[in-house]
This record gives sequence, structure tokens and C-alpha cells, in this order.
Amino acid sequence: MIEVPIETEYITLGQFLKYMKICQTGGQAKQFILEGKVKVNGAIELKRGKKLRKNDIIEVEGKTYIIK
Repeated sequence: MIEVPIETEYITLGQFLKYMKICQTGGQAKQFILEGKVKVNGAIELKRGKKLRKNDIIEVEGKTYIIK
């Protein structure tokens, strides 16, 4: 599991995908999410604006991340 430290209260799912360089742009992130390729806390997430907070678990492309 890859730990992702954040300094704010939350990060949106779209921002997370760009921050981790999984997607290059917001448009790519939106399409990636709408294709059902991302799970948050075990459930497929379809909203780019989903707020990720500390201890949320994100699964994408065979990797697991946890917000710290």
C-alpha cells in the first residue's frame, strides 16, 4: 500500500489522479473515473469531485493507495 500524505483536509479524486501522475489532465481524470477504473474504500467511484480524506483507500491500475 502506497501512503499519500496530504497537508489539507481533503483532496478531490481528480486532483489525486493528477497528483499521482495517473492522469495528465483533468479531462483525462474525468474520463478515467467515468470508465469505472477507480475504487474508493472498496466501491467504484464515478465522481471526480469525491473528497478523499485521511485513511481513505484508493485502488487504481492494480495499485492501492491510502491518504495520510
